[in-house]
Amino acid sequence: MILIIDDDKSVRLSLSLLLKRAGYEADSAANPEEALQKVRQRQYELLLMDMNFSRGVTGEEGIELLRKVKILTPETPVILITAWGSIELAVEGMRHGAYDFVTKPWNNHLFLQRINTAIDLNRAEATPEIKSFDRGGIIGESKGIKEVLESVERIAPSDAPVLILGENGTGKELVANAIHHNSRRRESPFVMVNLGGISQSLFESEMFGHAKGAFTGAVTARKGRFELADKGTIFLDEIGDLDMSCQVKLLRVLQQHTFEPLGDPRTRKVDIRVVAATNADLRKMVEEKSFREDLFYRINLITLYLPALRERREDIPLLVRHFLKQCAKSNGLKMPEVAADAMEYLTRLPYPGNIRQLRNIVERAILTGGGRLVKENFLSLAGNAADEKEIKPISTIGDMEKEVIEKALAEVGGNHSRAARNLGLTRQALYRRMEKYGLK
Repeated sequence: MILIIDDDKSVRLSLSLLLKRAGYEADSAANPEEALQKVRQRQYELLLMDMNFSRGVTGEEGIELLRKVKILTPETPVILITAWGSIELAVEGMRHGAYDFVTKPWNNHLFLQRINTAIDLNRAEATPEIKSFDRGGIIGESKGIKEVLESVERIAPSDAPVLILGENGTGKELVANAIHHNSRRRESPFVMVNLGGISQSLFESEMFGHAKGAFTGAVTARKGRFELADKGTIFLDEIGDLDMSCQVKLLRVLQQHTFEPLGDPRTRKVDIRVVAATNADLRKMVEEKSFREDLFYRINLITLYLPALRERREDIPLLVRHFLKQCAKSNGLKMPEVAADAMEYLTRLPYPGNIRQLRNIVERAILTGGGRLVKENFLSLAGNAADEKEIKPISTIGDMEKEVIEKALAEVGGNHSRAARNLGLTRQALYRRMEKYGLK
């Protein structure tokens, strides 16, 4: 049963008919007092709540009702209904525990899709199903990685947007892939977009496509990433790097699932699930006004945090063997063994580049060793002298990270791009660490 809370009789009637045609039972309330009385009397699967009542045109009454509802029934998802010009009000509602929001006039198909997602996800959290799950190449048995996998298994079947947080090189793309391949959209496209690599001037063309002749050089029509991802999942990587003007354009598409290609006035509709990722602190960016708060709430209905490699060191031996097997097979080499002291040393490195850096160390070691891996291959590539006879303890993680970066820079004659690549870092991440440790 779904409760519709709106003081407009025509809205209550139209939503009731929409829900009943979709197979749901519907109840309604015309004002906050009636809504609270009904919520006290029975448990609803979902509440659809307008934010503006006739006695509170600025939305205070809607916010107050939401607060009371979340006290009475904290587990029931609430979808807010508001006008496009009052999105700030919906964002305020999200802060107070609302699940999602839609804007007037709404698209019936998209509205039902969000209703289905909210109910399905709430049911899954209350009664988790036992089913087959594909880890999608995610390696690890540590507590942190198991928690990530359990979350992926629980949320993948829904269409809820997901925000993946974690440092560079922690495997955010793998997790996004796992979400897609365990969802109902697994047979449809998975389209990855590195937003950090798209300039402001190319954003619309890249994301929405363009018609032939839309601009100089547009000799043929081209589909954008959103259209390519139709019926599937779009992975918006490095979303924290998107400038404010592009954030507005992105929000429109995520809200309405419609867009117009450059030079083509015809509106395109897409059915997509959105998974976003970043290594930035988006909450801090929202406070600093460099990331839109409404976009933040649109993309992070569910948030997953990926632990850094230094936070899951017990997984390093599994990852080392996995990368050894991969590299040996692709290069026609015999799978080598790893000396116990070398493996022990590898588990203690700081890994500023996380899993990506570990993979680079393993691959370079096996290739330079011609398939016969010895301790020195690892130690030299990890930042220690090749002839070191004993693994010496290093005082702090910061000391270890500084030493690894110094060795990586020395190996390539100070070339920042090559050092960053070998460490599995972006150049910007390398610069931040060099500044931190006073390296020039």
